[in-house]
Amino acid sequence: MSHLYKRGHVYYLKYYLGGRQKELSLRTTVHQIAREKQRQFDSGQAQGVDNPLPSRTPLPSVLDKYAGHIRAIKTAKSAQTEVYYLREVFGPICAGLTITSRDPSRQTRKRPPKSLTDGRRLLPVIEAACLEEITTAQIAAFVDFKVRDQGLKPKTANHYRSILRRLFNWAVETQGVRLPGNVNPASRVRPYKESAPEIRFLTLPQIDEQLHALRFKPQLEAMVAVLIYAGLRREELLWLTLDDIDLQRRHGGHGLIRVRAKTIQTDQGPRFWEPKTKRNRAVPISRDLRGYLDSYTPPATQEVDTGAAFGAGIFRGWFFPGPKGDWWDPDNFSTDLRDANRDAGLPWSSLDFRHTFGSHLAQRGVTLYKIATLMGNSPEICRRHYASLTPEVMSAEVEFEQLSIPIRD
Repeated sequence: MSHLYKRGHVYYLKYYLGGRQKELSLRTTVHQIAREKQRQFDSGQAQGVDNPLPSRTPLPSVLDKYAGHIRAIKTAKSAQTEVYYLREVFGPICAGLTITSRDPSRQTRKRPPKSLTDGRRLLPVIEAACLEEITTAQIAAFVDFKVRDQGLKPKTANHYRSILRRLFNWAVETQGVRLPGNVNPASRVRPYKESAPEIRFLTLPQIDEQLHALRFKPQLEAMVAVLIYAGLRREELLWLTLDDIDLQRRHGGHGLIRVRAKTIQTDQGPRFWEPKTKRNRAVPISRDLRGYLDSYTPPATQEVDTGAAFGAGIFRGWFFPGPKGDWWDPDNFSTDLRDANRDAGLPWSSLDFRHTFGSHLAQRGVTLYKIATLMGNSPEICRRHYASLTPEVMSAEVEFEQLSIPIRD
């Protein structure tokens, strides 16, 4: 049992450990709070815990270490996204929450910097001197503001909650942080109820309209055709090299697109990329897609440069190189596609094209497991997105219905 006493205006505990007398500051001048901390301390000691009271870990310090941790275990893009969310929650309170380029060689078009203010009012952040001081009420109030005043979707609101829950769990497991009551405050925030995902995809006439609108941009037309007829993610498309496209007609097929990890030698050194799910896969080339690929000649094949570097020596192995012959930055590609579609009065994006692939396969009766395998997703993700489109009778065909577009052999 401990003894509660007061020194000056601050309460302390006196207790014995291993036959030696020790003192512990409770860092409070309020008697009721001191008594509750004494109760927690005595309860913890009865269970064999040396010091069950919450620790005090400076918030900037733990955030800086956590940012370094996520950059070490995640891809550059995923880490940067999580750092962005943490910066939104806490503000730029440490160097680790600095938003930097996700890749040393990435060059994106300049955009005006985003202001930290919303009109004349500063955007709220969670403020605390120590991680242990952050409460469930603070987290809930922050997320509620995002939903109520900034129109945040429930799925994104729950993502904030998940990121903070991971932060607290990591701090407890690896940094020796002791939370009040040994409870993760983010886990007590009630999640928002998410509605069923709204999937937008192109109908067969709309596919025809989209590709026809790009007929004078042959490379962009071929890229959109790959997104529609192979269901690739945007970055998977932009990381395709000449070796990834196999146009050999084997067993009556029309070839394969291999989505796989690769290392490209650049002037900054080796540059590694892998699919989002860290799993390689092969997607069969359909008859319709083969026509577009046969009509497209990669610019990289027109000139061979043995210098494998960006800038002075451009890597010439990209199947869909950027306008300057190097890797096409995903954001810049989306901008170019959006501009081309805006001129044609079309609203669709890379995600719509990917959903078009999955949606049409589901309507054709392809099993959700096969769709997940072709798209590099989990069956559960595909079930949420495409289960409502799956007819009762299942088939095993990849092809869409025949379009009015002539086959380009």
